[in-house]
Amino acid sequence: MGAGPKDSLTDVAGLLVGHHHEIDPDAQLGSGAATGCTVVRALGGAVAAVDVRGGGPGTRETDLLDPSHSVQQVNSVLLTGGSAYGLAAADGVMRWLEEHGHGIAMGSPDQVVPIVPAAVVFDLPVGDWAVRPTAEFGYRAAAAAAEDFATGSVGAGTGARAGVLKGGVGTASIVVEGGPADGVTVGALIVTNPVGSVFDPRTGLPWGVGSQGANAFGMRKPDVHELWNANALAPKGTALNTTIGVVATDVDLSASACKRVAVAAHDGLARAIRPAHSPLDGDTIFALSTGTRSVVSETSMPTAFMQDLPVLDAVTAVAADVVERAIVRALLDATTIAGIPTYRQIFPSAFES
Repeated sequence: MGAGPKDSLTDVAGLLVGHHHEIDPDAQLGSGAATGCTVVRALGGAVAAVDVRGGGPGTRETDLLDPSHSVQQVNSVLLTGGSAYGLAAADGVMRWLEEHGHGIAMGSPDQVVPIVPAAVVFDLPVGDWAVRPTAEFGYRAAAAAAEDFATGSVGAGTGARAGVLKGGVGTASIVVEGGPADGVTVGALIVTNPVGSVFDPRTGLPWGVGSQGANAFGMRKPDVHELWNANALAPKGTALNTTIGVVATDVDLSASACKRVAVAAHDGLARAIRPAHSPLDGDTIFALSTGTRSVVSETSMPTAFMQDLPVLDAVTAVAADVVERAIVRALLDATTIAGIPTYRQIFPSAFES
């Protein structure tokens, strides 16, 4: 199995990603602007589900995503900074979608109700506490959505901190080769802002390189002196954190099947962040199916089972892998904001040839 053409969530046909953020060049902890939001737009809608594992989530419209509930599709997903205040950005996403006719048709052609689930990270201490995403942020992020988008300290990852290091937005994709899901694409976009550690204190390598090995990321074990300095960094020192994201596939899945994908995706989060799903995090992952690819399984299943179970099994098997790689990319693409050091700054020898 290999990455998609962009190694990105938007390798899943039907998805676009947009960011909006405000960053003051001289932002510090407690002053200046350093926050933003990220919107995943599903063209024509996508079947969706969610799995919330953290003890302190900040969310909107997640009850709607119960597979037993009436609405089975969403139009966008909002990932945002600003803690619970940042949920206001979803109003702007809804406004942009309504203006463009995207949503559940509830009357005349211009009467729609866009469905926009959302989740937040706690980034308020980075920059001025009072500067957080508004409805205008969400509107601009929705308008900016495209197949190509930036990663690192952008959008919802602007004020993110990954343990003692700078966090951010990361993405990855895998195209399944062989088996019942041959040709199916699975992608992830993750906003990495955990209280837990993102690197092994014994080696200095990101936990998330474990499945593929450091060489796959062009890395090696860093110098021992860099490791000593990294382990001496002061703890993050905040009671609220959270890693959130979206994992998606182009294969046609039901809402209940998407739920299993969201569950499996959390395994990737737990591989790359230690500890994960703590009482101090609100770890939340949405799963989307755009249904742009149809796959007919040749494996006969007992009538009591889901008939697409072999395909679902293959998708869940790689969901954790793309989440794990997306978290590593968030670390490697991050840039310093408010004086928070990046992985590349702390471990420069990890990238020397």
